[in-house]
Amino acid sequence: MPDRPSSGRNAAGAPLEGRAVGGRPRVQAEHLRVDGDVVPAGAPGASLLEVLRGAGIFAAKQACGRGECGACTVLVGDRAVMSCTMPAAVVTDEVTTAAGLGDDAADLRAAFADHAAFQCGFCTPGQVVRAAAVLRESVDRSRDEIAREMSGNICRCTGYRQIVDAVCAVAESRQAAR
Repeated sequence: MPDRPSSGRNAAGAPLEGRAVGGRPRVQAEHLRVDGDVVPAGAPGASLLEVLRGAGIFAAKQACGRGECGACTVLVGDRAVMSCTMPAAVVTDEVTTAAGLGDDAADLRAAFADHAAFQCGFCTPGQVVRAAAVLRESVDRSRDEIAREMSGNICRCTGYRQIVDAVCAVAESRQAAR
């Protein structure tokens, strides 16, 4: 089987077309914007996680490779996605990793520490990104809603209560600040 070209064209030479995240038509871009920087988009067929790691960006963790654990969660636009299953070719919006959240997630990181919401730390970047997406959508959520939204991200150390406690504390704080 011949190698697929990296020119944004398929093996027959036709443009790679389809629908990107957000529904806009796409042709594979040569670069992606990640945490404010421009990085090469990688080879056709590469996952977003492969592109990130190939560019030396390690905030999204490589774990299951099947979209089951959430360790690789990043934002594409404002949507939390598991980068291990997201084809880089369909990404047209800015990608934000836990490192790129910056001051917008300072209260989340502090709450994770205050509530002992991490132990080994492996899942923490994905948990913080997912929590940021949940709270960007709405801070007016019940504890059960927050727990359900966070359930796609696995933590084998904490038992989840502390993670949900931390996200709820930030939601309450942000509600009070409005």
